[in-house]
Amino acid sequence: MTSPKAPWLPRVLGVATAAYSVAIIARPELFARPTKLARDGDELSRGTAIGIRALGGRDLACGLAMALAPDQQARRTATAVRVGSDLADLVVLGTSLPDREARTKSVAVAGAWGALCALGWWLA
Repeated sequence: MTSPKAPWLPRVLGVATAAYSVAIIARPELFARPTKLARDGDELSRGTAIGIRALGGRDLACGLAMALAPDQQARRTATAVRVGSDLADLVVLGTSLPDREARTKSVAVAGAWGALCALGWWLA
């Protein structure tokens, strides 16, 4: 069975991933607050900020690779790496965040984003 083609979808998802990554690298509280790694008004610990920026750096690399891949095979490979990253986030955030509600939301977001990227992989 041949999949329908939409090579633009992984590129769009890559740009969105890169944009969010730049945002959390610049302002890690954008990730820390919804995940309850920091409360509103509290200053982020240095370690939390470093971890979030590292996560942002990983996703920035994935997103740029998806957006700028020169051919279908490279785009599919970059998208597969993104899906794997989302699965890792689902497991790590879903088992490690300090708040049950934040864990549930993080699993939902990582799962949905991973599924969307998997669809992009299939359509690429």
